[in-house]
Amino acid sequence: MSALPENDGILVKGAREHNLKNIDVFIPRDKITVITGLSGSGKSSLAFDTIFAEGQRRFIESLSTYARQFLEQMKKPEVDAIEGLSPAVAIDQKSISTNPRSTVGTVTEVYDYLRLLFARVGTAYCPTHNLPLEGQSPQEIVDSIMAMKKGTKFLLIAPVIRGKKGEFSAEFQKWAKKGFTRARVDGEWMELENATKLARHKTHDIDLLVDRLIVEERFIPRIKESLNLSLSLAGGLVKIEPLQNGEPQTYSIHRSCPKCGHTMPDLEPRLFSFNNPRGACPTCSGIGTLDFVEEEPESDEDETEVDEYALTVCPDCQGARLNENARNVRIGDYNIAQVAELPATEIITWIEGANLNQRQALIGEKILRQILSRVEYLIRVGAGYLSLSRPTRTLSGGEAQRIRLASQVGSGLVGVLYVLDEPSIGLHPRDHKRLLEMIQEIRDRGNTVLMVEHDEETIRVADHLIDMGPRAGRLGGEVLAAGTPKDIMRNPASLTGQYLSGQKQIGIPSQRRSGNGKWLRLEGASGHNLKNVDFKMPLGTLVSVTGVSGSGKSTLVIDTLYRILAREFNKSPLEPAPFAKISGLEHIDKVIEINQRPIGRTPRSVPATYVGLFPMIRDLFASLPESKIRGYRPGHFSFNVKGGRCEVCQGGGQIRVEMHFLSDVFVRCEACQGQRYSREILNIRYREKSIADVLNMTVDEAMEFFAHHRHIHRKLQTLHRVGLDYITLGQSSTTLSGGEAQRVKLSRELSKRDTGRTIYILDEPTTGLHFEDVKKLVDLLQELVNQGNTVLVIEHQLDVIKASDYIIDLGPEGGEAGGRIVACGTPEEVARNPQSITGEFLRPMLRSFAPSTGSNYQHGMKATT
Repeated sequence: MSALPENDGILVKGAREHNLKNIDVFIPRDKITVITGLSGSGKSSLAFDTIFAEGQRRFIESLSTYARQFLEQMKKPEVDAIEGLSPAVAIDQKSISTNPRSTVGTVTEVYDYLRLLFARVGTAYCPTHNLPLEGQSPQEIVDSIMAMKKGTKFLLIAPVIRGKKGEFSAEFQKWAKKGFTRARVDGEWMELENATKLARHKTHDIDLLVDRLIVEERFIPRIKESLNLSLSLAGGLVKIEPLQNGEPQTYSIHRSCPKCGHTMPDLEPRLFSFNNPRGACPTCSGIGTLDFVEEEPESDEDETEVDEYALTVCPDCQGARLNENARNVRIGDYNIAQVAELPATEIITWIEGANLNQRQALIGEKILRQILSRVEYLIRVGAGYLSLSRPTRTLSGGEAQRIRLASQVGSGLVGVLYVLDEPSIGLHPRDHKRLLEMIQEIRDRGNTVLMVEHDEETIRVADHLIDMGPRAGRLGGEVLAAGTPKDIMRNPASLTGQYLSGQKQIGIPSQRRSGNGKWLRLEGASGHNLKNVDFKMPLGTLVSVTGVSGSGKSTLVIDTLYRILAREFNKSPLEPAPFAKISGLEHIDKVIEINQRPIGRTPRSVPATYVGLFPMIRDLFASLPESKIRGYRPGHFSFNVKGGRCEVCQGGGQIRVEMHFLSDVFVRCEACQGQRYSREILNIRYREKSIADVLNMTVDEAMEFFAHHRHIHRKLQTLHRVGLDYITLGQSSTTLSGGEAQRVKLSRELSKRDTGRTIYILDEPTTGLHFEDVKKLVDLLQELVNQGNTVLVIEHQLDVIKASDYIIDLGPEGGEAGGRIVACGTPEEVARNPQSITGEFLRPMLRSFAPSTGSNYQHGMKATT
């Protein structure tokens, strides 16, 4: 490799993390650098596991040893030196919270500012009478007491403690010294002189008895005196309890209902937090849903699929997460939960129409400025259709990354290294431009941006490119080319450059399929933002569902169509989104969803188990003569169960040494030398290889090794066909990206016998794929269709869309402005449709190709509004 430039930038020397081949790399400062290359070529190893990991490690080491105990430590990457490294911030697809309490609003901090806004300028209402709660003067409280029946005996009580933890022994002594004799503690009356410590970690209510009185004119001066005493002791509260007939009544000089006297605590931000007992709905504890209903996972000694969940909306708060008091504070006609339900684009409209009075506008001015700034950034990254209440665990990787990017832009940092992992994932080509403008804004402010990316438009706007290769896994990890996009295009060694220059391209089929003459019809789909959509889809074709982000693609395909089919063919308990009618099911006998959810819960799960390959290999080793003599069964060759695994590391191959304020150290197990198995099991060999040797093979190497073992070779071939020949058989499933997990699932389905009447549903299968990998994937999908199956993909990648037989284009915008079918038909028909934003971007790609079409599909679908 030629000498690296000496200019100002980050210089990486001798990077050897994972598959990197001792490479040297230069990243110019205050520029956008894109790392590209085949899947598995070492892009993330360089960007995240080397450069970001070292930046984060250096920052954490600058903190005190005490602070370091509470932070997740990153191990020192395998690299000789990194010079000129700035403080680093990673915005990747895995770092978003899966906690059910985490929402778009909490991650972007918009909800925190909303809580402050409602606490300062909100108006509280009585839940029964819907009247504004207004504070009463002491005289008004006296008048209310005197309005009771003459001669009524009552207790005048100061509610001094409300829902607080503590022992309160000092308070009991203080009140006793002041002359008070009795208090009601958690509903039980006690003498103050006998009061003992309360349970410190429990919440308590304490009412102090101030006076016993009778409703008579002569007692008015005493009532006023006792009332003022109670108001001073209890922060403006007093409770009147008739001794015989009548309900206890609490009065407040702050807020209470003029009809029923309902009071509300002082408005403070925590009252509007569903993560705080003050604000959370008591029924669902602020989650918005009730108990998880869990599907039974398949029993297997190696964990694979992550369970799916069905949720029940909380009957009390109806999913708002907040208690009755918080839900009855409004600005204009909206409470905070209703504002959080609005798409980000509509929050601006709500603010403009809130009609704040002069005092409210003055108090809320700074808060509103912060809310507007953050909401505008959300809109600019193409996430304006998301509501603040949307749980982050329901977001796609791309959506999660973009909302974090929006909050980072709002932070205004300078001199930072931002490391991004394919921020264009899940974005329609229309929204790319806005995203790129924001990334350029981060750069122009004086930051360095390092991106792992495959999107052509993003690659072309980069200031600097690093192309990794030449292949994946052990055959990757080298820098093929570095320089400007034009430099890369001129470099014959760069596969990326060949696609950028047009030397290589993903073609279009010579003929569009017209299908097998059968149709699947879905009518009246109205889940989320879908506007009563009707459509019918030609079976036996490759169908792409397209549209801008948030237009309703996932709702239509996954939440409605897939769940209907899964209920019919897989006995799934998950309820589909609302729809009127479906027909054509008799033409299908199986549905398979190939999503990007992880295929394993723990580091012990491996892809080889998921595709059914590892059980075959264990059976093979157990069938060897030496295994039979020693009585070894297939279970002995699993590193997850007792019997054959190394018991020192329990089959992990490594032992974790906890280092407290330094990063934990993982050392190779001395007993098995990192091979996971006992010495006796490692002595069993097939063609001179132990089970550990086989697990260390890549799919490519294993194909050659098992060339004469028909069943194992066939399983390996399917992994090879989906472009995963670089992963090792024993690689942990948790290290796979979403795109790799999806391709492992695709591989498993390819290895099964199909009937030619299967519907395959894939959600953005091109995630994480280089142009060359997309080409392989398109060939694979076409092969599935050629066998008589139907393949339905949700996709933004134009190379897949142009290769489809049929397109369903949703829009015209995201959120409430979407949910309609704006165009349908062949790619050529959609490209000619002036209503289709997708067609606008598709048009230039089809000009150089003129495939013949099997039929005109335009009659095949309609959208109702």
